[in-house]
Amino acid sequence: MLQDTVCIVAGGGNGLGEAAAHELASHGARVVVNDLGAAVDGTGSDASVPEAVASDIREAGGTAIAHHGDVSDFDYAETLISDTVAEYGRLDFVCNFAGILRDGISYKLSEEDWREVLETNLTGQFAPLCAAGAHWRDAADDDEDAGFDRQRSYLAVSAGAARGSLGQANYAAAKAGVLGMMRSVSNELLRSGVRVNALVPNGYTRMTETVPEEHRPYTREEMPPEKVAPLVAYLASDASEGVTGCTLYAGGDRVGVLSDPAMDAVGVEPDGWTLDSLAAHFREDVAADVDLSRTESHL
Repeated sequence: MLQDTVCIVAGGGNGLGEAAAHELASHGARVVVNDLGAAVDGTGSDASVPEAVASDIREAGGTAIAHHGDVSDFDYAETLISDTVAEYGRLDFVCNFAGILRDGISYKLSEEDWREVLETNLTGQFAPLCAAGAHWRDAADDDEDAGFDRQRSYLAVSAGAARGSLGQANYAAAKAGVLGMMRSVSNELLRSGVRVNALVPNGYTRMTETVPEEHRPYTREEMPPEKVAPLVAYLASDASEGVTGCTLYAGGDRVGVLSDPAMDAVGVEPDGWTLDSLAAHFREDVAADVDLSRTESHL
């Protein structure tokens, strides 16, 4: 189903991204494996990391090249897109697993750790989406370019932490931002035949290993990253035509569609609400069936 489809896998050097790169290639896709080769906290750089994955794909009979760089850098993101098109003549799909962790309780979190996590996990999603979107819009306007005769697709990776996660205010803010970005850009690129979705994956990765072993929610055997990859391949394929603006889940033996934010309860005061009327009616009438103490759900 993916024969000759050209795919970029950002953050493809480890974990979920590595599994996705292998899955796409196994179905005939031509894969560009991007990674900075950094540690989980974003420090360091190693070009051998994406090359090792691309080499493994080639040894297995697939088609892949490596592309080393930081997708939060706008200039690099444009180069990644243009080099892919120069190599393979087209670009059909981008999935972006790039991300780092620098955990800390909010009142102890440093400015650097806040900014670096936002930069990698949110700007690092937007920069390649911006570059790919510009390329795809231009291609959609070019009637002579027979290489773009199908919908294109961008898959931004969020996380369950978007709902809130103790000690991860920076990571949670970035991953929640990915969802708002996805909903916005999916509308902007709809007319150009571009699908934009978000994935909330659940699988054992290097990030899981930052949790003390006795507190890890699962083992690699229980939640292998490879079980997330088929949904990624589906979203790269023509079988998912028309699927856009969605937040999707994959983990273990489950896939699903997550709801968008929706109003749980509403109250109308024809003359406008006042402090006194809210004090008298908000809990009992407006939010009578809604839990207003939600802190534990974010842990």
